[in-house]
Amino acid sequence: MTFPDPGARPAGHTRWMRLGLVLVPTLLVSAVLLATIGLGILPVSLAVSAQSLVLSGQNLKISADRLQGTGFTQYVGVDRATNKAHPEALSGIESADLYNLCQSVVIHIPGAGQATLRIGAGGGSRPAHADHLVVHTDDLAGTAVFRNITIGQDASTFKSGPGAPTGTFGQRADAVRIDHLRQTTRAVSAATFRLTDLHLTVKPGDKSCQ
Repeated sequence: MTFPDPGARPAGHTRWMRLGLVLVPTLLVSAVLLATIGLGILPVSLAVSAQSLVLSGQNLKISADRLQGTGFTQYVGVDRATNKAHPEALSGIESADLYNLCQSVVIHIPGAGQATLRIGAGGGSRPAHADHLVVHTDDLAGTAVFRNITIGQDASTFKSGPGAPTGTFGQRADAVRIDHLRQTTRAVSAATFRLTDLHLTVKPGDKSCQ
């Protein structure tokens, strides 16, 4: 009779570990980036254009009790996935703090069904922090307050933020605060992303951020 090696890992456990390692960059989509958002890790500058990325097309859900930032810019552009174009709002924030941040992406695994990669950070009084943050989003909700906002400026004239073609309708503000932030995005990038008290989980089923 042959007995199993007590030091061997169960096959299922190994698959989940590999899945977690493979998915980390996705959530991070940036980064190294948000990587990466300390997720923290991909040095990317705010001057990235909407056409410079080829996206997976999968949606990432992000929520936070509060986002507080300075140097806000925004315009509508088109993101390109492998087989489709997606109109998106590209929002740039020079310096952003996110309180009780949650990020999640649901992946379909052949033979195993759905699984959720979820990252939490920035709880309590120690928010997650991003510099030169760029978010590509098609749905955002919350209660927002902008300071010194200008609506209708040519987005190509913004001193910082995601690059835009000449004549693109845009808006900017010195500062922004969004309470009860809820949004879906296909890509996030940042020059740096610090995730305090980072907690990453990979679980079966849909465990998306609420």
